[in-house]
Amino acid sequence: MAKIKIEIENVVASTSLGQKFDLGLITVAMDKVEYEPEQFPGLVYRLDEPKAAALIFGSGKIVCTGAKSIEDAKLAIQRIVGKIKEAGVEITKKPEVVVQNVVATAKLDAELNLDAIAIGLDNTEYEPEQFPGLVYRMQDPKVVLLLFGSGKIVCTGAKSVEDAERAAENISKKLKSLGLL
Repeated sequence: MAKIKIEIENVVASTSLGQKFDLGLITVAMDKVEYEPEQFPGLVYRLDEPKAAALIFGSGKIVCTGAKSIEDAKLAIQRIVGKIKEAGVEITKKPEVVVQNVVATAKLDAELNLDAIAIGLDNTEYEPEQFPGLVYRMQDPKVVLLLFGSGKIVCTGAKSVEDAERAAENISKKLKSLGLL
């Protein structure tokens, strides 16, 4: 059986630098920053390389989103911390990056009968009037899969690329065993 190829769409990672930031000061010292405290409590900083965006909070927490790999998310956070240092903020703690969510897509080489899958699988939600995909809450690995009639799968909630790959393999095996793929 050929391995299902997944594509990473987004990696969300975070770190906490364990210190408070003056976001107004950082906003003045850094370019490509959006900061509107009346609208949102953090500032948004966009990187071109790797392409990602970061939310920087006064608490010292940084959330990076939009990276296409875990390595890119870690690199983005390193670069953001470097930019904050360049802005004159002394950072005492080495950032420990935690992957919060890996979003990946895959394609099963068949159309899916979502009505039959909703009946055959536990832990599903399928309301085609509300949303065209079937929501399947997988327990191992603990992820949420969106299955579409076209055979496309979106995996969200994975903590690693391996979890996303395993989820795609598991759903494929499960659907085959039930005669639904």
